[in-house]
Amino acid sequence: MALYDLFLNNAGRPIHKSGHYFFAYERHFSRYVGQPVNFLEIGAGNGGSSQMWKRWLGPLARIVTLDINEVCRQYADEQVHVRIGDQSDEGFLQSVIDEFGAFDAVLDDGSHHMQHVTASFDYLYPRIASTGVYMIEDMHTAYWPDYGGGRGDPRSMVERFKGYLDELNAEHVRDHSVTPSDFTRSTVAMTAYDSILVFERAPLINKAMKMIGDQTLRVNY
Repeated sequence: MALYDLFLNNAGRPIHKSGHYFFAYERHFSRYVGQPVNFLEIGAGNGGSSQMWKRWLGPLARIVTLDINEVCRQYADEQVHVRIGDQSDEGFLQSVIDEFGAFDAVLDDGSHHMQHVTASFDYLYPRIASTGVYMIEDMHTAYWPDYGGGRGDPRSMVERFKGYLDELNAEHVRDHSVTPSDFTRSTVAMTAYDSILVFERAPLINKAMKMIGDQTLRVNY
C-alpha cells in the first residue's frame, strides 16, 4: 500500500491517522493517482496530510484544504491551496467551489462535530463531480453526545447514513414511504467502515433488469 508507506515513513509535518483508514483511502482514491484531480480536504491539522496527498496523487493533483485556523495558511504551496473558513458555512463553501470548480474527491477530516459534518455533506455532496467520491472519517464521534451524536440520535451522521441506504434503494420501496430523489438517481454506492463513511456518485446508473441468453434453456421453478 503505497499511501500507507508514505504515512509510515513521514519525516515532515505530523500526520494523525488511524492505520486502518488507509485501506479505505486506497480503495476509493487510488483511481486519482497520476490524474488531474481536484481534491478537497476539510481540516488541515498540522499540514502533514496535504503533503501526503500531494506526494501520493502526483503532480497533476490540486489539493484544496479548508480550516478555521489562520495558522494553516502556512501549509500552502504550488499544489496545496489553503482557504480559511467554517466548513458549515454555505457561503464559504460556495466561494471555494466558485474559485476551484467541482471537486472530484472530498475528505472530511474537519471538526467531526455532527452539525458541521452534516452541513458540509448537505451542501457539497450534490455539487461534487458527477463521478465524485465523498468520504467522512473519524465517525466514531457520531456515537458521542459531546459531538452532537449518539446511537439512535437523528443528528448523527451514522444514523443519517442508515436512512440514505433506504433512499439509495427508494425505487424498490413498494409502499412509497421513501421517494426517489436526486440522491437516489446520482449515488451508485455507499460503503461503511469502522469510523468511515463513503458515498460514490455516477452520472448514469443502468438499473434495467435483463435476462440474457438462450430463452429455450430457461427453467421455470
